[in-house]
Amino acid sequence: MTLISINVGLPREMTHGGQAIRTGIFKAPVAGAVFLHCLNLDGDGQADLRVHGGADKAVYVYPHEHYAFWAGELGRDGFPYGQFGENFTVEGLLEEAVNIGDVFRIGAARVQVTQPRTPCFKFGIRMGDENFPARFAAANRTGFYLRVLQEGKVVAGDIIKRVAHDPHSLCVRDVFRLRHAGGTRAECERAVKLPGLSPSWRAVFEKQLAES
Repeated sequence: MTLISINVGLPREMTHGGQAIRTGIFKAPVAGAVFLHCLNLDGDGQADLRVHGGADKAVYVYPHEHYAFWAGELGRDGFPYGQFGENFTVEGLLEEAVNIGDVFRIGAARVQVTQPRTPCFKFGIRMGDENFPARFAAANRTGFYLRVLQEGKVVAGDIIKRVAHDPHSLCVRDVFRLRHAGGTRAECERAVKLPGLSPSWRAVFEKQLAES
C-alpha cells in the first residue's frame, strides 16, 4: 500500500450556470514533504465548511486503480493526480478491503477511516459532466475520508501501513451501499455501532432505524 501523490488546492471562484460559486475541488500534486494537520494538509482548503472538511473529513483518499476504470467509462485518459478531488492518490487501498475505523500510519502521521465520499454537483464541474456525480455514486468507487489521529509530515512514495483493523466492521463499499441503496435493519443496527464512523453518517443510520 503506497501513497502515490499528495494533492492540494485552495478554494477558487468560478462561474457555473451564470452564478458565481466557490470550490476547493481542484487539487494538484505537490512535491516534497507536506505537513498533515488535524483539519487539512498544508496548502489545502475547502470552500463550504458546512459539508466539506472538518476533523472527520480532513483528508480525502482515492485509489489510483480506479483511474483506468474511469478512463474506459469516459473514453478519455491522461488524468492527472488529484483529478477526482483527492488529497491522497493511493495504491492498494480499495474500498472493499478498507473498513470503517481502520487506522493507518503514513509517514509520521496516523489516520483513521471515517466514511465514504458522497459526490456533490461541484464534482460534475471538475469532470466536465453534470451527470458525473450520479455515475460516480452508481459505480460505488467512492474513495474515503480520514480523520487525523496524529499529525505529522507525509511525502509521496510513503508506504502506508495498517496498524489497526476490526474484521467485524463494515467496509467502505458496503457502508456507501447501505446509505444510498438501502439494506436490512440488521445492517443499519451494525452500522450505527461502528467505531470510527463519522457522526454525520451515524446520524443517517440512526434516522433510518427510527423510521423503519
